[in-house]
Amino acid sequence: MSSGLLLALALGYLLGSIPFGLILTRLFGKGDIRAIGSGNIGATNVLRTGSKGLAAATLILDTLKGTAAVLLAEQLWPGGGRIAAGAALVGHLYPVWLRFKGGKGVATLLGILLGLAWPIAAIYAAVWIGLLLVLRISSVAGMSAAISAPVAAALLGRPDLTTLLTAFAVLVVWQHRANLARLRAGTEPRVGRSKA
Repeated sequence: MSSGLLLALALGYLLGSIPFGLILTRLFGKGDIRAIGSGNIGATNVLRTGSKGLAAATLILDTLKGTAAVLLAEQLWPGGGRIAAGAALVGHLYPVWLRFKGGKGVATLLGILLGLAWPIAAIYAAVWIGLLLVLRISSVAGMSAAISAPVAAALLGRPDLTTLLTAFAVLVVWQHRANLARLRAGTEPRVGRSKA
């Protein structure tokens, strides 16, 4: 791997691993987000602090860090955008600063898709938001959106992204394995209620 691609990898991981949910909740006196609800650092768990504003800010920043990783890497090291994309997602899921226990990757993957191919991102967002509004089950909406990405890539004539996005979908679904267990048990809560 060339030095440029290694730098893209490092940039993507460092940006992806910024735990905005944890930073914001601590900054605004909400304590350690890992000690409430699901213990996750993402926007859904931040919402459990009672602050919709902080949850929205977490969602936006987690999305933007994925976009920034792809666009910056591609600009600085042409061809490095996809390397940075993968590194950003891994950084969010497994940040070294938090002993490799991060978020579930749904917002960050949206940001990555915005940087790689916005039409796929639009389909992803429509699936995510649509299912969230209808079912109010964050995990189902997020996993479905992740799975829709490689399908959208194939349908939109982007086979060059299909394998990469399939790998990303697998990572996101894997991060939701506890949610899958609760879904099977019929105990997965809806947004606005207890932990997810």
